[in-house]
Amino acid sequence: MCDSSAVIPVTATSARERVVLGDFDPPRAGRRPWSAQRSGPFRLGGMTDSADTRRQLLDLIDELAVVRGKVTLSSGREADYYLDLRRVTLDHRSAPLIGDVVLDLLAAEGLLEKVDAVGGLTMGADPVGTAVMHRSVVRGTPVDSFVVRKEAKKHGMSRRVEGPDVKGKRVVAVEDTSTTGGSVLTAVEALKEAGAEVVAVAVVMDRDTGAKERVEATGIPYLTAMTTSDLGLD
Repeated sequence: MCDSSAVIPVTATSARERVVLGDFDPPRAGRRPWSAQRSGPFRLGGMTDSADTRRQLLDLIDELAVVRGKVTLSSGREADYYLDLRRVTLDHRSAPLIGDVVLDLLAAEGLLEKVDAVGGLTMGADPVGTAVMHRSVVRGTPVDSFVVRKEAKKHGMSRRVEGPDVKGKRVVAVEDTSTTGGSVLTAVEALKEAGAEVVAVAVVMDRDTGAKERVEATGIPYLTAMTTSDLGLD
């Protein structure tokens, strides 16, 4: 039997590998200003402390995902840093936190009990949707997950939205981070074509570079759990 309320320690460890990305400065251990080098337990049970969960996730994003240096983003824009959020969304410590943060966001907006499934455009959204699905079961508010392909398969069932059928379902399109909103709007278009009702877009980390305005111009609420200003990057 597994005790779902077991306390699992979170320690301040650095990324296991060094990745050379041009002149970038890879994430370093010890650079964690947000909670004074916090290291302590977090619970994987059904009850969560929203503020503490958010603080732990910010710590891990700052430690693992912030790469400082000039970079050209997929949108074509230049930035003084790069957020490699896959280092966070695919990390065993932070994945449950991401699930909880997104669920807390949906709950705060009164959407949690009204949503059937979450997911988004592969691949940035994939671990976010999966984390939300797993944590929703633990918390007693289960939702399904789905994956939106960049283009439909040319064989088999030729589906573009993989997973449980979303036709007639109320869904939330998620993304790890968004600059212009282009990726998540591509997912929204595919979901509508599949017959889903997209009730909101939810992003883990917003850059405050126009994505919110672009998404909301379509009439869809744009929800963000945190922004780059929370990390002191803007």
